Amino acid sequence: MRQIASDGASGPPTGNAMALWATVLGSSVAMIDMTVINVALPAIAKGLGADAAGVQWTVNAFMLPLSALVLIGGALADAAGRKRIFLIGLALFTLASIACALSPTLGWLIAARVAQGVGAALLSPASLAILGADFDGEARAKAIGTWAAASAIAVAAGPIVGGWLVDAFGWRWVFALVVPPAAAAGVLAMIGIRGGRDARAPAPDWAGGALATVGLGLLIWGLTIATSGGRHASASIMGGLVAAAIFLWWERRRGDRAMVPLALFGTACFTALTALTFLLYAALSGVLLLLPYLLISSGWLASSAGMALLPLPVIMAAGSRLAGSLAERIGAHWMLTIGPAVAGAGFALMGTIPAQEIDFVVHVLPAMVLVGIGMTMAVAPLTTAVMAAVDQHHAGAASGFNSATARIGGMVAVSLLGLVLTGGGQGVSIGAFHAAALAAGAIAIIAGAAGWFSAPPTRA
Repeated sequence: MRQIASDGASGPPTGNAMALWATVLGSSVAMIDMTVINVALPAIAKGLGADAAGVQWTVNAFMLPLSALVLIGGALADAAGRKRIFLIGLALFTLASIACALSPTLGWLIAARVAQGVGAALLSPASLAILGADFDGEARAKAIGTWAAASAIAVAAGPIVGGWLVDAFGWRWVFALVVPPAAAAGVLAMIGIRGGRDARAPAPDWAGGALATVGLGLLIWGLTIATSGGRHASASIMGGLVAAAIFLWWERRRGDRAMVPLALFGTACFTALTALTFLLYAALSGVLLLLPYLLISSGWLASSAGMALLPLPVIMAAGSRLAGSLAERIGAHWMLTIGPAVAGAGFALMGTIPAQEIDFVVHVLPAMVLVGIGMTMAVAPLTTAVMAAVDQHHAGAASGFNSATARIGGMVAVSLLGLVLTGGGQGVSIGAFHAAALAAGAIAIIAGAAGWFSAPPTRA
């Protein structure tokens, strides 16, 4: 049995509505922020005079600390107290969102986005840990289901609501959007969450987190300046590789106490799943950032560009359960191979979108439907396959690392977008967009090839 220190609470874990809605609201604001930015980037570039590199860092300044520190956040929640870390992360995220909304310069905005990412890295894993500790049995399963459904709704609603805010009030309101629900989450958390910590939880791997942040930061910086006309890209990339090598040495030394236990990679299956996740989400992230950019550049309203992305989350929400059941019957092997290939066909089809007079039904919807079907086929079996590829002792670390890998893939894709953006980061070259769409299709198909090696062909 785990020993639980109460943090001021007593008695057995019991679920309550305030704890549930605190975690739902808290995690949802972080989810919204990951998608709402896509439709606001052209307006931000125009309003703050951002060049291509500035646009890229507006996105990656949030994703970098979130990717590098999310595993630290989960360990810290267990060791220092789930309620405490949730509230600290929520407060930091909320204050940083206000700073984003008030940003007078691009540098200010990027710094505030970094703070948002740190807050989300604390907030997101703590919210799920709270549900695991404050709810039992069937109530826990229902609570986690509600949390997951709300996160999916937040992802879907972000571009739509954000686009409307950009059109009606300006890009600053995209960041102000999250402040009221975040404040409500804080009030509910202080009243309804029990708190608690794991008395036997290991100390967070601070050195590993620092090395991961430095290594990823230098690599992403190098790729960004290499694709946007800057200098000294090779030195930055080399520094990132050195930091990554030191990170691997440190994680190997720490063994099972590491932020990323290298024992996870003891099987070819988990390694293939990691490659699949990185490649598939890199392709998806790049296209889903460029498509609204292209639509807005061709004269669409930001709200309409946000609506154009809606088929993806709708198809995934409707079909994920069926995809999971199908994977149980025919084996994840087939789903993880065919799904990315179908998504890749959707990405490649975007290479036919014209520069002007883009019709949603003719030019955008067919591609989005293919991407939605392909991602639906891949995502649910991917999660199950990751958990099945490692022993129970490493299940939490494997899940967290897979989530971080998806975000890192997205960061790398965003860091290469300087090859596609034009006009000081305010437009998209149609020829480069077509090339990027075809490249995303090829990358997704390669991800499907990795899926072929990620699981046995029949269900275990």
